[in-house]
Amino acid sequence: MFLSDSHCHIDRLNYNLLHKNIEDVLDKSYKKHVKYLLAVSTSIKNFYKIQKLSKNNQSIFYSCGVHPLNCKKELKNFYTIQIISKKIEEQSYIKNVVALGETGLDYYYSSMTKNIQKDFFREHIRIAIKTNKPIIVHSRNSIDDTIKILKEENAEKCKGVLHSFTESYESVYKLLDLGFYISISGIITFKNSIELKNVIKKIPLEHLLIETDAPYLSPIPYRGLENQPAYLFDIAKYISLLMKIDITTLADITTKNFRTLFHIKNINT
Repeated sequence: MFLSDSHCHIDRLNYNLLHKNIEDVLDKSYKKHVKYLLAVSTSIKNFYKIQKLSKNNQSIFYSCGVHPLNCKKELKNFYTIQIISKKIEEQSYIKNVVALGETGLDYYYSSMTKNIQKDFFREHIRIAIKTNKPIIVHSRNSIDDTIKILKEENAEKCKGVLHSFTESYESVYKLLDLGFYISISGIITFKNSIELKNVIKKIPLEHLLIETDAPYLSPIPYRGLENQPAYLFDIAKYISLLMKIDITTLADITTKNFRTLFHIKNINT
């Protein structure tokens, strides 16, 4: 069985108490059939940290982007993303950068920076289209504006994924129209996620991804503990039971989707 974690933050795991090093994290993941990780950056500084941490590791792919909550303090560094995008386009800088983001809108924590967030989001989409990379989208309390900007910026040209999805099926339908994928996190295991449980049953399997968002959103039975890529197995198991599909089949489909969206070749499953 081959599982792929489509969204995690490996640089934020607790390497002082819980993990010896990145190899320890990967060893725990492998034992749970989680063999590929997408480490998602949230700032320029974070991007370089991920790059250093995952250097020469063929199990880890990563993204480049600025999280909507970091837009204001990253304003001076935003042009760094454009420089990196040119290097990515030349394919002479970082081989394992497979996406732009985490980008998007977050009105829950930062409604006062809406305009800056929108500007950053639009620029991420434009760079993604230019470099032929998909985008990883964060949306909280902002789904209408998120979809509106995706449409206005022709995001169907680069495609992407809405990560840690918790929206309605109406939103799923609009995202599918843009060729986007839907990624489900450990939230699906929470008792109060009744609507999400109903929505996921309607998501076409060919547009489904799974993620941990580690170290956040630990699934049942690990609530209250730090999340880690190995726990993707528990999320996959829960979804397979919910959707009445064999977990191996779910793993195969979501890994295929992972490869397709992020243009990853030669993954030996």
